[in-house]
Amino acid sequence: MEKASRSLPSGLASALVFGASGAVLVLEIVALRLVGPYVGVTLQVSSSVIGISLAAIAYGTWVGGRMADRFDPRSLLAPALILGAIGTAITLPLVRYGGSWLRGGAAPAVLLLAALAVFIPAFLLSTITPMVVKLQLSDLERTGSVVGRLSSIGTLGAITATLATGFIFVAAVPSTWIVLSLAFLLAAAGLVLGWWQRARSVLPHQAALAAVGLVAAGLGVLGPNPCDIETAYHCARVDADPAVPGGRTLILNSARHSYVDLDDPRHLEFAYVQWLGAVADVLRPGQVDALHLGGGGFTMPSYVRATRPGSDQLVLELDGGLVALDRQKLGLTTGPDLRVRVQDARVGVAAQPSGAYDFVVGDAFGHLVVPWHLATKEMMVDIARVLRDDGVYAQNVIDYPPNRFIRAELATVAAAFPHVALIAPQDALDEKTGSNFVIVASKSPLPVASIRARLAGLKEPVTLLDSAGYARGARVLTDDFAPVDQLLTE
Repeated sequence: MEKASRSLPSGLASALVFGASGAVLVLEIVALRLVGPYVGVTLQVSSSVIGISLAAIAYGTWVGGRMADRFDPRSLLAPALILGAIGTAITLPLVRYGGSWLRGGAAPAVLLLAALAVFIPAFLLSTITPMVVKLQLSDLERTGSVVGRLSSIGTLGAITATLATGFIFVAAVPSTWIVLSLAFLLAAAGLVLGWWQRARSVLPHQAALAAVGLVAAGLGVLGPNPCDIETAYHCARVDADPAVPGGRTLILNSARHSYVDLDDPRHLEFAYVQWLGAVADVLRPGQVDALHLGGGGFTMPSYVRATRPGSDQLVLELDGGLVALDRQKLGLTTGPDLRVRVQDARVGVAAQPSGAYDFVVGDAFGHLVVPWHLATKEMMVDIARVLRDDGVYAQNVIDYPPNRFIRAELATVAAAFPHVALIAPQDALDEKTGSNFVIVASKSPLPVASIRARLAGLKEPVTLLDSAGYARGARVLTDDFAPVDQLLTE
């Protein structure tokens, strides 16, 4: 046992455990970004990636321990690193080709795509720690110290990787290069370790494995990439409309998020945006002060700017990369009349003065789901605070039969506003199809007749319910209980 310990110095053992554990966490975080364009970024997706990662760690640790007892761990470490590098590289083609077949939010598709994104490399890299532990156990009297030290070092590696990936890597480089760089580092570490151990008979095989990894990496780079740009929160793409010269559709994580007509900001393509426009049109005459929670393609701010010149508008948009893309491809121009603050909407609303706005638009989404902290009673109370007495709040919501989320959200808005209305297609209200819904609320009586007249002029028929009766019996969402993802089912 002493010879084995000398062949793997304490510093090298610590580095291997630190690096392997950190690599697994890098993969886990990046996996969320790899699968997002195909299945969205929801609580179920996050839970699937975390659960699959933990399963891979559990099985990998168990298998690594069994192998360490049956074979010489010294001969297994370098191949484990190189196999981990190959497993890392092949996640790109697996997800990008597999994602084309597994689009949507169905649970089996989400679980399978999460497994393709993270299971193989996490499993292989998790075999390293028990092998290193076996090599370090030269004295049974120190078993607790050795296991405790290496466990602590592995946890520190995971923490370091989590913080570095979340705060630095994702903001600095695309996910593709994070994955390929990690694969390269793992392969290089495996080759160097093999050379250091003087296992020259193994090196040709390791070189062959490394070559396989390079081919896999190439497939990943050449695979279909659904993004024009990866921001800190989205896989974003802008598609031109062949039927409208200035028409552009903003795609975020596979969902059609916004439509912008570069030649006519009054052109509202999506039905729910037309409903929002109808609400904006019946506000008090003249200039208005508007606050937008979520920017997207900036369709509504541009519409208000065009229809009510001189209005003062502030947009709270969390994703600075998306704002940059809007400026590059969707004609966004900011100025004194249209300001953008890159900030979480909940934090941004809390910083606004009371009674400052005539119009607040809630159109912030994480894929198809309103972020839970923007859907609670506490948030609605704060929105009511920043509105003037005759001001109007309009919120876009997506739901599917049996419409549990829209009923809960309508009840939540009604807990903060005395006057509430709901706009939606009749088939959606009858729970026959999924749809957008627009909730309209105010501290003063709503101009229901005027809104209904505007809606009547649209091509697609739509219903306006002028009370919160549709939400009767629904639970009000609060900061303590807001299962938004679970309520929204397809």
